[in-house]
Amino acid sequence: MRIAIISDTHDNIFTLKKALLWITKEKISKIIHCGDITRVDTLKEMMDNFKGEMYFVSGEPDDEEFKKAKEVDKHVHICGKVGGFTVDNVKIGFAHTPKDARKLAESSQFNIVFYGHTHKPWEETLNGCKMVNPGNMAGIFYKATFAVFDTKNNNLTLKILEKL
Repeated sequence: MRIAIISDTHDNIFTLKKALLWITKEKISKIIHCGDITRVDTLKEMMDNFKGEMYFVSGEPDDEEFKKAKEVDKHVHICGKVGGFTVDNVKIGFAHTPKDARKLAESSQFNIVFYGHTHKPWEETLNGCKMVNPGNMAGIFYKATFAVFDTKNNNLTLKILEKL
């Protein structure tokens, strides 16, 4: 299964729509958003433009309405500060901050952990757990990027939005 990992949207609807169009065209079935979506309106934009399953963790600027939301609908999961699930026997964790991501990786409960916050695409391994930052969707400090993870072959690719 292929999963798109997005972070730090900061309400940039233009880049978000472009990414969602590509994700839908590629028939990717899940999205993980690693925080800093900012407003519930951006969540609604994602729901309007992607019909697959979505998982969200909250970041610092995410508004109180977003943080208090639980299940928006059966395909949208608001997980709080950290989240996780298993698919194809791959245990996937996700958080917004590198600190929370490290805690997940150190727990030995996950094969791979995704996180955001720094806006910089990054990959490292901690205690045998791959930790990945997909960059940021807003294009702040670095180009707008997101990641695609294929659970069948453990393949991870970084997508630079301007090249799609």
